[in-house]
Amino acid sequence: MSASPASQAAAKPGLATLQVPGRGGNAWHRAETRRLALLAAPVAAIFFAFWLLPVGRLILLSGAGSHGFDNYWQVLTTPRYLTGFAVTIGLSAGVTLVTLVISVISGLFLVRNVFPGRSLLLSVLTLPLAFSGVVVGFMVIMLAGRQGLVGSITHWLTGDRLIFAYSFAGLFLGYVYFSIPRVILIVMAATEKLDRMNEEAARSLGANGWQVMRDVILPGLAPALISAGAVCFATSMGAFGTAFTLNAGIDVLPMVIYNEFTLNANIGAAAALSVILGAATWAVLAIARTLAGSGASGG
Repeated sequence: MSASPASQAAAKPGLATLQVPGRGGNAWHRAETRRLALLAAPVAAIFFAFWLLPVGRLILLSGAGSHGFDNYWQVLTTPRYLTGFAVTIGLSAGVTLVTLVISVISGLFLVRNVFPGRSLLLSVLTLPLAFSGVVVGFMVIMLAGRQGLVGSITHWLTGDRLIFAYSFAGLFLGYVYFSIPRVILIVMAATEKLDRMNEEAARSLGANGWQVMRDVILPGLAPALISAGAVCFATSMGAFGTAFTLNAGIDVLPMVIYNEFTLNANIGAAAALSVILGAATWAVLAIARTLAGSGASGG
């Protein structure tokens, strides 16, 4: 006689729960559901308190005032706001490009070479991570302000002081300064994972140094460079402390938002500008994640 299905399930304890679910299986599922709920509770609380609630409040404020949600139309058709948006995008794009070039050169050099003082040099390059935007702006003033080091040297050499801390050049320098550490660490981590055999194979086939860089190293670093560039761009788009400290008179969007909120009491326009700035930055990060993922899977 053949054994019954129940006796077969009993003879195989590992399949018993799957084949003959009972009260024990239901209790396990309830306990697992409670455990997952407890694990998800902190994430849900943080998402609600630090994202959903403030962003929702910001969207509601963007409809405040006499214009209501026409504030968005006013923002998108006012030349001063459009100029601020264009300046911010241009500044952030330029800072991202220069930062990537400096970080790739520096990162490759630091990973591929061991020399006395290497750790100290890396610490100095990453030091701006500890500084706020206000401190970075103050350092630019100390470097290229009216009493700065550059002005003192040029005055001694030529009799005239070179002052650019309060101009677009000073703002650009400050943004690059605090952007380099955020990018160079990502570049160094990606460089350490590159397969040196591919470079040796390219050289054995007659490729020179520039061709190895163009055809082997940069494609290998592409996902990391896209991600690092997106982080750099997003940080530059929202940077406020450096622009506020330098007071360069350049209408970057964070300064426009600050002036609308504090000087003009135009809360609706300030909120609408903030929503547009956040949406644009989020879109750049989302595109970068997609491109970086495609680059990694393609490699």
